[in-house]
Amino acid sequence: MNNKLILGIAIGVAVTIALIVSFPRAPVNTADAQSSMDWSPTQPAPKLDVYYPGTEAIKPNEMRIVALGTGMPSVRPKQAAACWLAELGNGDKFLFDIGSGCHERLAAQKIPYDYLNKVFIGHLHVDHMGDLPSLWLGGTVMNRLVPLRVWGPSGATPEFGTARSMENMQKMYVWDIGTRSGVIDFRGGALEVHEFAFDGVNEIIYNENGVVVRSIPAVHGLDGAVSFVMEWNGLKFVYGSDTIPNKWYVEYAKDADVAIHECFLPPTLLVTKQGFAPMEALMVGTQGHTSPEQFGKVMSLVEPRLAIGYHFYNDYDTEPEVRKRVRKTYSGPLELAVDYMVFNVTKDDIRVRMSAIDEEIWPSPALLKKIPPDTRSAISFSEFTMSGALGFPEVVNPIFDEINEMYGTDIKPIFTQ
Repeated sequence: MNNKLILGIAIGVAVTIALIVSFPRAPVNTADAQSSMDWSPTQPAPKLDVYYPGTEAIKPNEMRIVALGTGMPSVRPKQAAACWLAELGNGDKFLFDIGSGCHERLAAQKIPYDYLNKVFIGHLHVDHMGDLPSLWLGGTVMNRLVPLRVWGPSGATPEFGTARSMENMQKMYVWDIGTRSGVIDFRGGALEVHEFAFDGVNEIIYNENGVVVRSIPAVHGLDGAVSFVMEWNGLKFVYGSDTIPNKWYVEYAKDADVAIHECFLPPTLLVTKQGFAPMEALMVGTQGHTSPEQFGKVMSLVEPRLAIGYHFYNDYDTEPEVRKRVRKTYSGPLELAVDYMVFNVTKDDIRVRMSAIDEEIWPSPALLKKIPPDTRSAISFSEFTMSGALGFPEVVNPIFDEINEMYGTDIKPIFTQ
């Protein structure tokens, strides 16, 4: 074997090892290691490394966190914008941020929409609340029959606050609302808005069913950005939304079980991959967002059981660089999140897996009994629009007859000519 061939083999092995070490991976618990004796040829696998939504119970003392959006403001097929689902063993479910593109990932969790009625918004950037209209109004045809409850911060003045934003959102979608009310059971179209002071420090904004959610100020964009601290059953979950390092996060995220904080691309990659100018990359990457080195410094002060960085395009050629830079300032437990990453959290263990994806998901059935729509609130077509409709009664009437016979109803079509 010649020297060139030996050298080539050695380089190939070294590169392979380096790639394996650099890629994100779930921590291995050797106590859970399985031997081939555990596996049956006819029974399910004893323990799966993939989470299949809708198939696993949440234990009474467990918190399950699912990353539904971990990317940048510009969404892409691999990563939606910011959204995190927290499911608790008491049955409660919470959404922290509801950024652009994340509704699709939420649907894949196979959760009835009546359970998905609590949304906490860290600030009003589109990549943190862009899919709220979809969840709100789309949820009404996905069998949500309870009001959607939204918590969000005030602004420096009322027009910059969550309440005004939600008021304007309802005005913006008046046409959409008009097509649904009076046509379907529209109870899920009710919107409950809870605005709280953005400058409240560790103030309780939610306290129900043994779950406490507190708000702490964040530093991002303008006055009116916050982070959240959720405590339940002795577990502490902290979600930073977007913020540069700040004293409130360091103080109140201390000793969290799970601490999520943005970890932006380093300015070097913002220039080479994102196309930013150097000054733009430095300002956005360190003064508007948190660089990997800054993220690591924050986590070295917080010392969580698990630090989770998100808010960057997590690819084979960016993740190793981000991880390397984080490790300059932080040596503790770390995950750099991608969409569909799942964290099962108990007092004894934090298990990290990826979620399977069902691309042909259908909505779960309604949890409440549906009631007939209040047709008094239906908005009629104008005579002009009605004059253009082709009712095709010879085709449509048999369809109505089929349903009326099956379900004992007496429903008539609107368009009869």
